[in-house]
Amino acid sequence: MSKIYPLLGVPSPFDPTSRFATSWLLPPFLLASLRLLLSLYAFATISTIFAWDDSHRLAITSRQSFSYFTNLTYWGLAFYFLFAALHTFSYARTGKAWLGGWPRPLQAAHAVFYTTVVTFPFLVTLVFWAVLYRHPFPVVEEWWSNISQHALNSLFALFEILLPRTSPPPPLHIVCLVILLACYLALAYITHATEGFYPYSFLDPSKGSGRVIGYCFGILIASCIIFGIVWGVIWLRNLATQRLGLEGKFAVQRRKVDGLDVREEDVEMVEMQEESK
Repeated sequence: MSKIYPLLGVPSPFDPTSRFATSWLLPPFLLASLRLLLSLYAFATISTIFAWDDSHRLAITSRQSFSYFTNLTYWGLAFYFLFAALHTFSYARTGKAWLGGWPRPLQAAHAVFYTTVVTFPFLVTLVFWAVLYRHPFPVVEEWWSNISQHALNSLFALFEILLPRTSPPPPLHIVCLVILLACYLALAYITHATEGFYPYSFLDPSKGSGRVIGYCFGILIASCIIFGIVWGVIWLRNLATQRLGLEGKFAVQRRKVDGLDVREEDVEMVEMQEESK
């Protein structure tokens, strides 16, 4: 089992220069604060949608919400940014990210979680506006909720692609994405068996099994293409920042190295240079 961890983006030691908790542009406290703000916005959006549905006697809509890929990925964004903020705050305060002390399975889960956050929102946005959107929404609340979940979600993902110092996700993460998509497909058909409806009409086999297969393979191919584009953008971001000398904004901590009192950020710069060799 230990041999698969490096393939999942969990080497030993894990994230030695705190790439998940640092930015090439923003100091750690600011990065943590912005991540927390995005998390709060996502949770506020979810809570407001639930409250609006309840006030308009649409409680069944809230109960069925977990059958939709859009909602599941939006919950994922909310929780990812919450934990990413906590990891970054811990790094800013102590010079060591909370994530670094986690068991390796949880570190692997966080690495895969990051990949879903920078991949699935673009898939949701693409499918919604290209396939599902048919006509303007009748009320402002629906406009706001759909813009938040089907447009701002991709901006949140873009934030995580462009600003942190994360490395490109390992190729094995494609397998993880495919497994998650397959699990959602199973959930959609379980929903029909238990609740009597398909979350998305293009999954209804009564409209043609070939149509369903075509949509499923189209979404799978789109996911792989999005993963490849995201990988390339992150790689280019790292290359550009290194060429421009924007190695990163580190927490300023002091510790003893060879008997000398040095700043933590200086130590991390040396470690990062050794890591790149």
